[in-house]
Formats: sequence, structure tokens, C-alpha cells
Amino acid sequence: MTTIGYAAMLEQFHPTDLLDWCSQAEAAGFEAGFMVSEHFHPWTPQQGQSAFAWSFMGALGQRTSLRFGTAVTCPGFRYHPAVIAHAAATLGAMYPGRFYLGLGAGEALNEHVIGGVWPEVPIRSAMMFEAIEVINKLFSGNVVRHEGKYFTLERAKLYTRPEEPVPVYVATAGPVNAKKTGKFADGIITVGAADEKMGMIWGKFEEGAREAGKDPSRAPKMLQIHVSWARTDEEAVQNAMVEWPNGGMAFFPKQDIKNPEDFEGIAKLVRPEDFKNRVLMTSDLEAHTRHIQHYVDMGFDEVHLHNVGRNQAEFIEVFGKEVLPNLKLG
Repeated sequence: MTTIGYAAMLEQFHPTDLLDWCSQAEAAGFEAGFMVSEHFHPWTPQQGQSAFAWSFMGALGQRTSLRFGTAVTCPGFRYHPAVIAHAAATLGAMYPGRFYLGLGAGEALNEHVIGGVWPEVPIRSAMMFEAIEVINKLFSGNVVRHEGKYFTLERAKLYTRPEEPVPVYVATAGPVNAKKTGKFADGIITVGAADEKMGMIWGKFEEGAREAGKDPSRAPKMLQIHVSWARTDEEAVQNAMVEWPNGGMAFFPKQDIKNPEDFEGIAKLVRPEDFKNRVLMTSDLEAHTRHIQHYVDMGFDEVHLHNVGRNQAEFIEVFGKEVLPNLKLG
């Protein structure tokens, strides 16, 4: 059965406000819990926030009772994988069965702040999968040594750990990483794509899982989708253009842009038509229901919704009453 969750976007909103909205979302029926963005910078200065996700999630676990996790964090530039493992194991111990660790290969927007060369995609991918190896070694509770191509550990052990290891999910959009994700991770996160591409990604993910002796049907498939709902179509379009122009930048390699101000400059090129098949912008609640139902019917286990506008409380209330009850979740 598919469940619907709420995307907590720390690059847009103050963490105290987001705690209130997450609590509201739980009461409104967003049963899948929360995908928490993990950024050092917002995409654009207009978004205006970028709180430390790990502090926020400690409070989120106290304020709500649902599952939550990073969507996603990069284990390899700002954080050594040992630090990520330490943070994840602590949240897993504090909130048993509720925290998952969502990982990605990183974006220069967040990771360049420590300086150094920003590597090409294949290197970032290799770093991420070596980091997963390090993290899983530490989750075992053993004393760990690691001498890899990118990371080193010298006699490290996690003393505070959950009884069951925190599940590791990987965000990926390409066939090579999808297959590796099936082999080395516990589930997969996607952020929308054409149906044919998602089918290909799932196929590679399942292939990798089977090669590793795992049952792919037991591995969660999670999706985050961006929508823009408002009381009028004009306001929905305006919200996307002003608050989430990065959602319309299919024409640009976003992973390599280093500063919010540069994204602000690129945003001047974005037009409403650039959001097609990327952000549904409409006041029509039936259209939003059909949009979400499409992904439910595809077989996602969790679909997390990000409304790109500032109208979060209204979005949660309206979707809780007029959209979620009309979905056929299986």
C-alpha cells in the first residue's frame, strides 16, 4: 500500500515553522512521514533559509510520531562518512524504526564550501558508494579500519546504535548508479522523471538487488514530487517562478553551480513552460489528485509532496481534506 508524505524543505522555511507544519501534516493524514532536505545553502537567496537538518530532525522526532529521513545528504565532502554514520546511528537509537538515511552524490551548492576541487560525476558516485561501505561497517558495531581510495578510518566504533541498523536509501537517476543502489543500499529515492526513465531505473535497481541476493520487492521505492498549488492558477505559476525557479532549470547542470546568487541569475532565463513535466502548477485539486494517483499506480511505496509556495499550512489543510482521501492507495 502506498503512503503519502510531506517534504520538509529547510532551504525555504524556518525550522520552527517547519516543525509546526510537519505536526499539522501528520494530523492531516500524510502517513509516510517526512523527507527532510539537507542543504548548506538555499537554491536562491529568495528562498531565504538553510537550517542544519540534523538539529531539526532531533526535534522532529520529538514533535511527531512518523518516519523521517534525509532527502538527501552527501557523505563525502562537508561530512566524512563516519560523521554521517554517527549522526544516523544516534537518531536511529533515539527513534527506533523511524529514521532512514537518504544519501546522494552531492551538489556543489552545498559541498564546495569546504574548498578543494569539485570532481566529475563518476568520481562523486564512486565516493558515495565507498562511503556507504564505510557507514555499513560502522553500523555493525565492530571496531572498523578502512583504507579506501577516498576515505580512511582508524579504529572507529559506534557505541550508540539502534538495535537494527538504520536503512540506507540512495537517490539516483541513472542506470549505473541504480544498479549499484540495488546492490549496496536498502531502497531507492527518485525525484520525478519520465515514466520510461523511471521504469528503466527500477529495472536496473532490481537487477542489482537480485545480484546481491536480495528480494527487490522488499526494498522501498520512494518518490518526491514538486507541485505548486494555490487558490488560482496565476498564483500557482507565480509561486513556482518566484520560490522554486530551480525546478524549471532542466536546461542547466545544477549539480555544478556553487552559489545561490548564480542560481538567481540563471532563474532569469526560466519561463513557465520550463516547468512542464517537472512541477504541476494549478489550482485544480482534481488535477493534483490525478497527478499523485499516477505515481501511486506506478508502484511507489511512498510519495512525498513538496508544495513550492509559501502557503504551506493552507496546502496541508486543503490536501488533507480534498486530495488524500480521494487517492486509491491500494
